[in-house]
Amino acid sequence: MASIAATCSRTDAAGTLHPPAGRDARIVCLVPSVTELLCDLGLAPQLVGRTGFCIHPWESVRGIPKVGGTKDVQLDRVRSLQPSHAIVNVDENTAATAAALARFVPHVVVTHPCAPLHNLGLYRLLGAIFGRGEEAEHLCTEFERAYTYTTATDRPPRDVLYLVWKDPWMTVAPDTYIARTLATVGWRTLPAAPAVRYPEVELGDFAGRVDHVLLSSEPFHFKQAHVEQVAALLPGARVRLIDGEMTSWYGSRAIAGMRYLAEFADGA
Repeated sequence: MASIAATCSRTDAAGTLHPPAGRDARIVCLVPSVTELLCDLGLAPQLVGRTGFCIHPWESVRGIPKVGGTKDVQLDRVRSLQPSHAIVNVDENTAATAAALARFVPHVVVTHPCAPLHNLGLYRLLGAIFGRGEEAEHLCTEFERAYTYTTATDRPPRDVLYLVWKDPWMTVAPDTYIARTLATVGWRTLPAAPAVRYPEVELGDFAGRVDHVLLSSEPFHFKQAHVEQVAALLPGARVRLIDGEMTSWYGSRAIAGMRYLAEFADGA
């Protein structure tokens, strides 16, 4: 799958297949949703490092050493953990961090799911690298069921403004994972063709143009007071809080996320 790239122990430059890393892997994961996925693949014992934002499942990750945040990784701390694998993401982590890790971590896995169905490739990729193919296929089956549940209903299209930040107001472009997740229930994110993936916007520009405004719980934690503020600026639009983990976290959480979004949309 072109949207997910990896440098790992499975193949060499000639494309020769090698055995999966299995129980010998020492994994530092810098992607919160992928940390959860690794745990659901049965790989919690191989996790030796995580970010402070890797909080699910808490009982599994609470004892795993933290190595900073997704954007401010403590490279010396990572080095001290002697990982065999580091997992990063194009949106979550910086290119500079990935390049620095590659200088001392034998295998750096770069992920970049851009649509819900890319989760299937992500499950299988990590399952293959770490010898968890059976577990990965189980997750694929569960995701396909959830995806079918969400997309089976023919819902009317709606124009939606999905806000992820305040001061300045920021939203998501149509080519992001979030926007493509919302599209599974017929919701079209605005603006339609921004110059960047997470554009700054002026709310007044959307007066009379949006059916719904969704205020995400992350990365900015919108609350009810913000609902009232936005509703006053965009009269006529329905303004609601939405669980950002359910719309933006790929990995195993996307299975519950698909069902959550269907029920959220049907309650609109």
